[in-house]
Amino acid sequence: MMHAYRELVIGGVLVAPVVWYVVATLVVIVVLRPALYFIGFSSLFSNPPVAELSLYLVIFGLLTLLL
Repeated sequence: MMHAYRELVIGGVLVAPVVWYVVATLVVIVVLRPALYFIGFSSLFSNPPVAELSLYLVIFGLLTLLL
């Protein structure tokens, strides 16, 4: 059975579901950032920006898979 993607129409323009996944992932990351700073997430890695990018990709993948 195929998954039916729900597209949103804004002013006659179809917005792909992946755009909404990107926006939702950004919202999750913005909400998680203070908690990650509080627990010292960046001190656990030698390259914190790569770790944050990896976390972003994991959240994006989960949203894509589950929604």
